[in-house]
Amino acid sequence: MSSLMLEEALSAPDAVARQLAADPLSYARLGQALLERPPAGVLTIARGSSDHAAHYLAYLVMARLGRLVTSLPMSLITLYQSRLHCEGLLSLAFSQSGQSPDLIAPTKFFREGGARTVAFVNAAGSPLAAAAEHVFELHAGPEKSVAATKSYIAQLVAGARVVAAWQQDDVLRAALNVLPIALEQASKLDWSAALPVLQPQDRLFVLGRGTGQAVAMEAALKLKETCGIQAEAFSGAEVKHGPMALVRDGYPLLVFAPRGPAQAGLIAIAEEMSARGGRVLLAAPLGTKCATGVQMLPLVTTGNEDLDPIALVQSFYPMVEALARARGFNPDVPPNLAKVTKTH
Repeated sequence: MSSLMLEEALSAPDAVARQLAADPLSYARLGQALLERPPAGVLTIARGSSDHAAHYLAYLVMARLGRLVTSLPMSLITLYQSRLHCEGLLSLAFSQSGQSPDLIAPTKFFREGGARTVAFVNAAGSPLAAAAEHVFELHAGPEKSVAATKSYIAQLVAGARVVAAWQQDDVLRAALNVLPIALEQASKLDWSAALPVLQPQDRLFVLGRGTGQAVAMEAALKLKETCGIQAEAFSGAEVKHGPMALVRDGYPLLVFAPRGPAQAGLIAIAEEMSARGGRVLLAAPLGTKCATGVQMLPLVTTGNEDLDPIALVQSFYPMVEALARARGFNPDVPPNLAKVTKTH
Protein backbone atom coordinates (compact mmCIF):
# COMPACT_ATOMS: atom_id res chain seq x y z
CA MET A 1 0.00 0.00 0.00
CA SER A 2 1.36 3.41 -0.97
CA SER A 3 2.00 5.97 1.77
CA LEU A 4 1.24 9.69 1.66
CA MET A 5 4.96 10.27 2.08
CA LEU A 6 5.75 8.35 -1.11
CA GLU A 7 2.90 9.95 -3.05
CA GLU A 8 4.04 13.42 -2.02
CA ALA A 9 7.70 12.70 -2.74
CA LEU A 10 6.83 11.45 -6.22
CA SER A 11 4.73 14.56 -6.85
CA ALA A 12 7.73 16.85 -6.26
CA PRO A 13 8.64 17.20 -9.98
CA ASP A 14 5.15 18.57 -10.69
CA ALA A 15 5.35 20.86 -7.65
CA VAL A 16 8.69 22.21 -8.87
CA ALA A 17 7.25 22.79 -12.35
CA ARG A 18 4.39 24.79 -10.81
CA GLN A 19 6.79 26.86 -8.76
CA LEU A 20 9.08 27.57 -11.70
CA ALA A 21 6.09 28.83 -13.70
CA ALA A 22 5.07 31.20 -10.91
CA ASP A 23 6.38 34.51 -9.58
CA PRO A 24 9.20 35.16 -12.10
CA LEU A 25 8.89 38.93 -11.71
CA SER A 26 9.01 38.72 -7.91
CA TYR A 27 12.28 36.74 -8.00
CA ALA A 28 13.69 39.11 -10.61
CA ARG A 29 12.79 42.18 -8.55
CA LEU A 30 14.40 40.77 -5.40
CA GLY A 31 17.51 39.75 -7.35
CA GLN A 32 17.81 43.19 -8.90
CA ALA A 33 17.36 44.90 -5.53
CA LEU A 34 20.08 42.74 -3.96
CA LEU A 35 22.39 43.44 -6.86
CA GLU A 36 21.86 47.19 -6.70
CA ARG A 37 21.95 47.38 -2.90
CA PRO A 38 23.86 44.36 -1.56
CA PRO A 39 23.11 43.43 2.05
CA ALA A 40 25.67 44.11 4.74
CA GLY A 41 24.85 40.72 6.24
CA VAL A 42 22.71 37.70 5.39
CA LEU A 43 21.04 35.35 7.86
CA THR A 44 18.66 32.41 7.66
CA ILE A 45 15.80 31.56 10.01
CA ALA A 46 14.54 27.96 9.96
CA ARG A 47 14.20 24.65 11.78
CA GLY A 48 14.23 20.98 10.76
CA SER A 49 14.04 20.16 7.06
CA SER A 50 13.53 23.85 6.32
CA ASP A 51 16.84 24.62 8.03
CA HIS A 52 18.55 22.13 5.72
CA ALA A 53 17.05 23.97 2.75
CA ALA A 54 18.33 27.22 4.23
CA HIS A 55 21.78 25.63 4.54
CA TYR A 56 21.72 24.86 0.81
CA LEU A 57 20.83 28.45 -0.08
CA ALA A 58 23.50 29.73 2.31
CA TYR A 59 26.16 27.60 0.64
CA LEU A 60 25.17 28.82 -2.81
CA VAL A 61 25.25 32.46 -1.68
CA MET A 62 28.66 32.06 -0.07
CA ALA A 63 30.18 30.04 -2.91
CA ARG A 64 28.71 31.99 -5.82
CA LEU A 65 28.28 35.53 -4.44
CA GLY A 66 31.05 35.65 -1.85
CA ARG A 67 28.80 36.81 0.97
CA LEU A 68 28.89 35.15 4.38
CA VAL A 69 25.59 33.77 5.65
CA THR A 70 24.71 33.09 9.29
CA SER A 71 22.11 30.67 10.62
CA LEU A 72 20.30 32.64 13.32
CA PRO A 73 20.02 31.07 16.79
CA MET A 74 16.38 32.15 17.19
CA SER A 75 16.54 32.14 20.97
CA LEU A 76 18.65 35.31 20.70
CA ILE A 77 15.38 37.06 19.88
CA THR A 78 12.73 34.86 21.48
CA LEU A 79 14.43 34.12 24.83
CA TYR A 80 17.37 36.49 25.30
CA GLN A 81 15.74 39.58 23.74
CA SER A 82 19.06 40.53 22.17
CA ARG A 83 18.92 43.90 20.42
CA LEU A 84 20.69 42.85 17.24
CA HIS A 85 21.60 45.61 14.78
CA CYS A 86 19.29 45.25 11.77
CA GLU A 87 20.66 47.91 9.44
CA GLY A 88 21.58 46.46 6.06
CA LEU A 89 20.61 42.89 6.96
CA LEU A 90 18.81 40.42 4.72
CA SER A 91 16.86 37.73 6.60
CA LEU A 92 15.62 34.61 4.82
CA ALA A 93 13.01 32.50 6.64
CA PHE A 94 12.03 29.01 5.48
CA SER A 95 8.92 27.14 6.64
CA GLN A 96 6.34 24.71 5.29
CA SER A 97 3.53 25.85 7.58
CA GLY A 98 4.63 29.37 8.51
CA GLN A 99 3.19 28.79 11.99
CA SER A 100 6.16 28.50 14.36
CA PRO A 101 6.52 31.44 16.77
CA ASP A 102 10.33 31.25 16.77
CA LEU A 103 10.39 32.02 13.04
CA ILE A 104 7.68 34.67 13.15
CA ALA A 105 9.13 36.71 16.04
CA PRO A 106 12.63 37.19 14.54
CA THR A 107 11.17 38.02 11.13
CA LYS A 108 8.98 40.72 12.72
CA PHE A 109 11.96 41.96 14.75
CA PHE A 110 14.21 42.32 11.72
CA ARG A 111 11.53 43.94 9.57
CA GLU A 112 10.67 46.48 12.27
CA GLY A 113 14.39 47.19 12.62
CA GLY A 114 14.78 48.04 8.94
CA ALA A 115 16.18 44.78 7.57
CA ARG A 116 14.93 43.27 4.32
CA THR A 117 12.91 40.19 5.21
CA VAL A 118 12.04 37.26 2.95
CA ALA A 119 9.88 34.21 3.68
CA PHE A 120 9.67 30.99 1.67
CA VAL A 121 6.44 29.30 2.75
CA ASN A 122 4.03 26.68 1.49
CA ALA A 123 1.13 28.42 3.26
CA ALA A 124 0.85 31.89 1.73
CA GLY A 125 -1.72 33.05 4.30
CA SER A 126 0.37 32.06 7.30
CA PRO A 127 1.61 34.35 10.10
CA LEU A 128 5.18 34.07 8.82
CA ALA A 129 4.10 35.25 5.38
CA ALA A 130 2.33 38.20 6.99
CA ALA A 131 5.46 39.08 8.96
CA ALA A 132 7.85 39.21 5.99
CA GLU A 133 8.29 41.96 3.40
CA HIS A 134 8.92 39.58 0.47
CA VAL A 135 6.98 36.30 0.32
CA PHE A 136 7.70 33.44 -2.07
CA GLU A 137 5.11 30.68 -2.07
CA LEU A 138 6.50 27.19 -2.61
CA HIS A 139 3.48 26.05 -4.67
CA ALA A 140 3.98 22.49 -3.38
CA GLY A 141 0.30 22.00 -2.57
CA PRO A 142 -1.03 20.50 0.69
CA GLU A 143 1.48 18.24 2.42
CA LYS A 144 -0.27 15.75 4.71
CA SER A 145 2.54 13.39 5.65
CA VAL A 146 4.40 14.49 8.77
CA ALA A 147 7.72 13.90 7.00
CA ALA A 148 8.31 16.80 4.60
CA THR A 149 9.38 15.81 1.08
CA LYS A 150 7.97 17.88 -1.76
CA SER A 151 8.01 21.07 0.33
CA TYR A 152 11.70 20.53 1.13
CA ILE A 153 12.54 20.04 -2.55
CA ALA A 154 10.47 23.13 -3.39
CA GLN A 155 12.46 25.12 -0.80
CA LEU A 156 15.75 24.02 -2.36
CA VAL A 157 14.49 25.18 -5.76
CA ALA A 158 13.28 28.51 -4.37
CA GLY A 159 16.70 29.12 -2.84
CA ALA A 160 18.43 28.38 -6.14
CA ARG A 161 16.02 30.74 -7.92
CA VAL A 162 16.97 33.58 -5.58
CA VAL A 163 20.66 32.97 -6.24
CA ALA A 164 20.13 32.81 -10.01
CA ALA A 165 18.20 36.10 -9.88
CA TRP A 166 20.74 37.81 -7.61
CA GLN A 167 23.66 36.64 -9.73
CA GLN A 168 21.72 37.15 -12.98
CA ASP A 169 23.00 33.75 -14.06
CA ASP A 170 21.21 32.66 -17.23
CA VAL A 171 22.95 29.26 -17.18
CA LEU A 172 21.56 28.45 -13.73
CA ARG A 173 18.14 29.79 -14.76
CA ALA A 174 18.11 27.52 -17.82
CA ALA A 175 19.09 24.52 -15.71
CA LEU A 176 16.29 25.29 -13.25
CA ASN A 177 13.75 25.44 -16.06
CA VAL A 178 14.48 21.83 -17.08
CA LEU A 179 14.98 20.56 -13.54
CA PRO A 180 11.52 18.89 -13.32
CA ILE A 181 12.60 16.49 -16.09
CA ALA A 182 15.70 15.47 -14.13
CA LEU A 183 13.64 15.10 -10.95
CA GLU A 184 11.19 12.80 -12.74
CA GLN A 185 14.13 10.64 -13.82
CA ALA A 186 15.63 10.75 -10.32
CA SER A 187 12.38 9.57 -8.74
CA LYS A 188 12.56 6.38 -10.81
CA LEU A 189 16.13 5.36 -9.94
CA ASP A 190 16.54 2.04 -8.16
CA TRP A 191 18.06 2.41 -4.71
CA SER A 192 16.71 -0.92 -3.45
CA ALA A 193 20.28 -2.18 -2.90
CA ALA A 194 20.35 0.05 0.19
CA LEU A 195 17.48 -1.77 1.91
CA PRO A 196 19.23 -5.01 2.99
CA VAL A 197 22.19 -2.95 4.20
CA LEU A 198 20.17 -0.48 6.27
CA GLN A 199 17.16 -2.52 7.47
CA PRO A 200 18.96 -4.17 10.42
CA GLN A 201 20.87 -1.04 11.49
CA ASP A 202 20.20 1.18 14.47
CA ARG A 203 22.90 3.80 13.73
CA LEU A 204 24.44 5.32 10.64
CA PHE A 205 26.68 8.09 9.32
CA VAL A 206 25.50 10.14 6.35
CA LEU A 207 28.37 11.99 4.67
CA GLY A 208 28.23 14.92 2.28
CA ARG A 209 30.11 18.12 1.61
CA GLY A 210 29.63 21.47 -0.10
CA THR A 211 26.25 21.87 -1.76
CA GLY A 212 25.52 18.22 -0.92
CA GLN A 213 25.85 18.69 2.84
CA ALA A 214 22.32 20.08 3.09
CA VAL A 215 20.81 16.89 1.67
CA ALA A 216 23.04 14.73 3.89
CA MET A 217 21.56 16.59 6.87
CA GLU A 218 18.05 16.08 5.50
CA ALA A 219 18.67 12.36 4.89
CA ALA A 220 19.90 11.88 8.46
CA LEU A 221 16.76 13.57 9.80
CA LYS A 222 14.47 11.41 7.67
CA LEU A 223 16.27 8.23 8.77
CA LYS A 224 15.68 9.27 12.38
CA GLU A 225 12.05 10.31 12.12
CA THR A 226 10.69 7.69 9.72
CA CYS A 227 12.97 4.68 10.35
CA GLY A 228 14.06 5.00 13.97
CA ILE A 229 17.75 4.91 12.98
CA GLN A 230 20.13 7.16 14.89
CA ALA A 231 21.66 8.73 11.79
CA GLU A 232 24.22 11.52 12.04
CA ALA A 233 25.23 13.79 9.16
CA PHE A 234 28.87 14.82 8.85
CA SER A 235 31.01 16.59 6.32
CA GLY A 236 33.34 14.18 4.55
CA ALA A 237 36.17 16.21 6.08
CA GLU A 238 34.68 16.56 9.58
CA VAL A 239 34.11 12.83 9.99
CA LYS A 240 37.88 12.35 10.28
CA HIS A 241 38.00 14.54 13.39
CA GLY A 242 36.83 11.91 15.84
CA PRO A 243 33.64 10.28 14.53
CA MET A 244 35.53 7.89 12.27
CA ALA A 245 36.83 6.08 15.37
CA LEU A 246 33.42 4.34 15.37
CA VAL A 247 33.85 2.97 11.84
CA ARG A 248 34.73 -0.71 12.03
CA ASP A 249 33.10 -4.14 11.94
CA GLY A 250 30.38 -3.34 9.40
CA TYR A 251 29.49 0.16 10.67
CA PRO A 252 27.12 1.59 8.00
CA LEU A 253 27.78 4.78 6.05
CA LEU A 254 25.71 6.47 3.37
CA VAL A 255 27.95 8.77 1.31
CA PHE A 256 26.51 11.38 -1.05
CA ALA A 257 28.93 12.27 -3.86
CA PRO A 258 27.19 14.32 -6.56
CA ARG A 259 29.26 16.23 -9.09
CA GLY A 260 31.34 19.19 -7.92
CA PRO A 261 34.60 20.07 -6.19
CA ALA A 262 33.81 17.85 -3.20
CA GLN A 263 33.12 14.68 -5.19
CA ALA A 264 36.65 13.26 -5.44
CA GLY A 265 37.22 13.60 -1.70
CA LEU A 266 33.90 11.94 -0.88
CA ILE A 267 34.66 8.98 -3.11
CA ALA A 268 38.07 8.70 -1.44
CA ILE A 269 36.50 8.74 2.04
CA ALA A 270 34.00 6.07 0.94
CA GLU A 271 36.89 3.85 -0.13
CA GLU A 272 38.81 4.58 3.08
CA MET A 273 35.81 3.79 5.29
CA SER A 274 35.22 0.55 3.39
CA ALA A 275 38.86 -0.43 3.88
CA ARG A 276 38.47 0.23 7.62
CA GLY A 277 35.62 -2.29 7.76
CA GLY A 278 32.65 0.03 7.21
CA ARG A 279 29.61 -1.04 5.19
CA VAL A 280 29.51 1.78 2.64
CA LEU A 281 26.72 2.88 0.33
CA LEU A 282 27.93 5.48 -2.18
CA ALA A 283 25.44 7.62 -4.12
CA ALA A 284 27.22 8.93 -7.21
CA PRO A 285 26.45 9.55 -10.90
CA LEU A 286 26.17 6.53 -13.17
CA GLY A 287 29.59 5.39 -14.36
CA THR A 288 31.46 6.55 -11.24
CA LYS A 289 34.35 4.20 -10.40
CA CYS A 290 34.95 3.12 -6.83
CA ALA A 291 36.85 0.41 -4.98
CA THR A 292 35.42 -3.08 -4.68
CA GLY A 293 33.32 -3.50 -1.57
CA VAL A 294 31.50 -0.17 -1.86
CA GLN A 295 27.82 -0.56 -2.80
CA MET A 296 26.89 1.99 -5.50
CA LEU A 297 23.60 3.88 -5.70
CA PRO A 298 22.91 5.77 -8.95
CA LEU A 299 22.39 9.53 -9.27
CA VAL A 300 20.87 11.62 -12.04
CA THR A 301 22.80 14.68 -13.20
CA THR A 302 20.99 17.95 -13.86
CA GLY A 303 21.72 20.92 -16.11
CA ASN A 304 24.00 22.43 -13.45
CA GLU A 305 26.10 20.62 -10.85
CA ASP A 306 24.84 22.96 -8.11
CA LEU A 307 21.35 21.52 -8.68
CA ASP A 308 22.46 17.88 -8.54
CA PRO A 309 21.81 17.62 -4.76
CA ILE A 310 18.13 18.34 -5.44
CA ALA A 311 17.95 15.34 -7.77
CA LEU A 312 19.84 13.31 -5.15
CA VAL A 313 17.27 13.86 -2.42
CA GLN A 314 14.50 13.10 -4.93
CA SER A 315 16.06 9.63 -5.34
CA PHE A 316 16.62 9.24 -1.59
CA TYR A 317 13.02 9.80 -0.47
CA PRO A 318 11.42 6.69 -2.08
CA MET A 319 14.21 4.55 -0.63
CA VAL A 320 13.80 5.86 2.92
CA GLU A 321 10.02 5.46 2.68
CA ALA A 322 10.47 1.81 1.68
CA LEU A 323 13.03 1.35 4.47
CA ALA A 324 10.60 2.71 7.05
CA ARG A 325 7.94 0.20 6.01
CA ALA A 326 10.50 -2.63 5.93
CA ARG A 327 11.42 -1.78 9.54
CA GLY A 328 7.75 -1.87 10.58
CA PHE A 329 7.11 1.89 10.79
CA ASN A 330 4.31 3.96 9.27
CA PRO A 331 6.27 6.68 7.41
CA ASP A 332 3.26 9.02 7.49
CA VAL A 333 2.99 9.00 11.28
CA PRO A 334 6.44 9.09 12.94
CA PRO A 335 6.27 8.46 16.71
CA ASN A 336 5.77 11.56 18.88
CA LEU A 337 5.84 14.02 15.95
CA ALA A 338 3.25 16.39 14.45
CA LYS A 339 3.08 18.11 11.09
CA VAL A 340 3.27 21.61 12.57
CA THR A 341 5.85 22.16 15.30
CA LYS A 342 5.49 25.36 17.33
CA THR A 343 8.60 26.22 19.32
CA HIS A 344 9.63 29.44 21.04
